[in-house]
Amino acid sequence: MTTLGLIGSGNIGGTLARLAVNAGYDVVLSNSRGPETLQDLVSELGPRARAATSTEAAAAGDLVVVTVPLRAYLAVPVEPLAGKVVIDTNNYYPERDGTIDALENESTTTSELLAAHLPTSKVVKVFNNIYFRHLLTLARPSGAPDRSALAIAGDDADAKATVTAFLDAIGYDAVDAGPLSEGWRYQRDTAAYAGLYAGGDGITGEPHPTGPDTVRTALAAARRYAETTAG
Repeated sequence: MTTLGLIGSGNIGGTLARLAVNAGYDVVLSNSRGPETLQDLVSELGPRARAATSTEAAAAGDLVVVTVPLRAYLAVPVEPLAGKVVIDTNNYYPERDGTIDALENESTTTSELLAAHLPTSKVVKVFNNIYFRHLLTLARPSGAPDRSALAIAGDDADAKATVTAFLDAIGYDAVDAGPLSEGWRYQRDTAAYAGLYAGGDGITGEPHPTGPDTVRTALAAARRYAETTAG
């Protein structure tokens, strides 16, 4: 089976590690504090999981997830990710990440920033628009009538096919939102953000299955921040 490398092992990273192990993947976890801080999670996940440095996780993964605060994206190792498919889960929160002019004026997107940092990798955006607890509880087997779908965006068709297969393995269908530049359609505060998968604010509400047609409708309804604040 494929080895999943995780650069960042917080809420989303830890959840993806659980789903991947349950699907038969080996996982290599890392964070900014060092492998020794991940031993409890590794013990919980069992023999398919081990902890490493971010460089080691990047090198070990056939498929690698980058799930670090956006402010830390320039610390993601470049060379060990050359030629690999990299999943980006990030969102931009100025209060956490500081002001990034290119995101404020919407001339680029979070995943395009990571792709520019990783020019020899194939970046696909996914998992940024669903609360981590709901990501775990909404997973369903292939063919289940209440299976949810997640949006993906990327510039490489083969990379998106790889990520679609990973999503299928861990319990989700995929909706292709287009190239990486279209990832804004499911960034924070859009119609396709976390509230799509749960009531209320998308965090405190009860999770509910969300199929491909609903995701496509929400993506089509997305508006740029400048459009929603004009006037």
